Amino acid sequence: MAEAGKKAILVVSFGTSFSRTRAKTIDQIEKDIEEAFLDYRIYRAWTSKRIIEKLLRRDNVRIPTVKEAAEQMIADGITRVIVQPTHLVNGIENEEMKRDVLAFEADFEAVSFGDPLLTTTEDNEQALLAVMKEFSDMDPKDALVFMGHGTTHYANSVYAALDYMLKDLGYSHAFLGTVEAYPSLDTLLKRVGELRPGKVLLAPFMIVAGDHAIHDMSGEDEDSWRSRFEAEGFRVECLMKGLGEYEGIRRRFIEHVKAAESAI
Repeated sequence: MAEAGKKAILVVSFGTSFSRTRAKTIDQIEKDIEEAFLDYRIYRAWTSKRIIEKLLRRDNVRIPTVKEAAEQMIADGITRVIVQPTHLVNGIENEEMKRDVLAFEADFEAVSFGDPLLTTTEDNEQALLAVMKEFSDMDPKDALVFMGHGTTHYANSVYAALDYMLKDLGYSHAFLGTVEAYPSLDTLLKRVGELRPGKVLLAPFMIVAGDHAIHDMSGEDEDSWRSRFEAEGFRVECLMKGLGEYEGIRRRFIEHVKAAESAI
C-alpha cells in the first residue's frame, strides 16, 4: 500500500455557479468522502468549463479542470488515485472525464474509477429509496414529480427505468421525467393528470438545485414545469433540494469510492 499522503481521491463534478446549493451538495459530498477516507488527500475538479470560467470572472474563485487537477496531483507526488464522479449517469460528461484522467495514467502507479450514482439496478433502487425516505409523510393523494436533466447519450434510458421502478417500489404517486429527453414534461402532464392529485410537488432529481431547478422547474416563465402544471389547473409547490443534500445519496457515493478502492 502506498504511504500516507501519496494516495488521493479526485472528486469530479459538473459544477454549479450557485454558491448556496454548492455548499449543501458538492461541498458536502466532498466533506463526507474526506471524513470517510482519512488516509487520502482529497482533490476537486469540475467538468463544466463554462461554469469554471463564470466563477473565476464573477467571484475570483478558481476551480480546476480534470486536467489541471491531474497535473496538481502529479506535482504533489500522488501515486495512487481514486476518481469518484458525482455524475448521475455514465453519460457524455463521465466519458470525457475518464478520457481526461487516462491521458495521465502513465504518471500514476494506479488509477481506479468509482461509478456514477446510477450505474447498476441496485444503485437505482437504493437512490430512489434514499430520496423517497424524505417523503414518507407525504399525502398519497398528492403527486411528487422529479425533474431529471436528461441526455442525448444512450444512458438516458435510466430515467424511464427510474420512473417505472418508483411504481414498482409502491410509489404510485411519484413520477420522474427529464428537461431535455424522455420521459418529457408532456408525458408527465398526461400521467399526472390521470392521477388527479390534490397537489403537485416538484423536486429536482439532480445533484444540485441550480439553474434547471430555479428556471426550468420553478421559474415564472410560461414554459417552466411549475407554470405548465399550473396551467393544467394543479396546485403546485416546489422543493429546492438537490440530491447531494440527501444523506442516503451521499452514502451511495462513499460506497462507490469503497468499491473503487478495493480495485486499486
